[in-house]
Amino acid sequence: MMPKLAANLTMMFNEWEFLKRFKEASNSGFRGVEYLFPYEFNKKDIAEELLENELQQILFDLPAGNWDVGDRGIAVDPQRRKEFEDGVGLALEYADVLNCSILTCLAGILPSGVSDSVARTTLVANLSFAAPLLKQKGINLLLEPINTIDIPGYWLNRTSDAISIIREVNQENLLLQYDIYHMQIMEGNLAKTIEDNINTIGHFQLADNPGRNEPGTGEINYDYLLKYIDNLGYEGWIGCEYKPSSVTLDGLEWAKPYLNN
Repeated sequence: MMPKLAANLTMMFNEWEFLKRFKEASNSGFRGVEYLFPYEFNKKDIAEELLENELQQILFDLPAGNWDVGDRGIAVDPQRRKEFEDGVGLALEYADVLNCSILTCLAGILPSGVSDSVARTTLVANLSFAAPLLKQKGINLLLEPINTIDIPGYWLNRTSDAISIIREVNQENLLLQYDIYHMQIMEGNLAKTIEDNINTIGHFQLADNPGRNEPGTGEINYDYLLKYIDNLGYEGWIGCEYKPSSVTLDGLEWAKPYLNN
């Protein structure tokens, strides 16, 4: 086996407008793509790009509120339960057309005046609503911890906390999205944490630290870590959710052993 890399089109190939990034990713050897949100684009247009460029849609996120005004998810906000539920419906419409089998839930920033206990109860309720609906369509739901440097106030920050919530919800299609970059910042001990939780990890994402640039630009030993994940028997995808340090194509040397070039 060898790691299967998915290009994150929110962060990579920004030299082109969004719908043209699919072709550039394919030409670079990627066979899978992911991104934050598809909702401002016509789902049939995206589906055409996937088909024409022989790409698989790996994942995207549930609607996460108004990103432009600072929302980073709404799943811990008790005042936005209906908005969350409507968002699940919209995401399922896109997932159906794009043949996407993974959706990620962003917990969000803790709203003012909301306690940790209420936030947790709200998140559990929202995940308990979403997971069975996704399961009917053969879709996994992922929960992602995120560091508090990039998103100050983000409610879910550590692997153990996410695992605790996943166990409480107790739906077999609710899994962990393990972002190596975020977890290096919050807790380190990457290899051991990954090994301990490999059966609950539904998807990986990567970037180096500091800077959130491509592997090889920072402190994380990705030559070691990618082989380690592979040797654990992980058969899913690894999303390249990093900010290219210069032009996207110039920073892909690290990925060439894993791409279909």
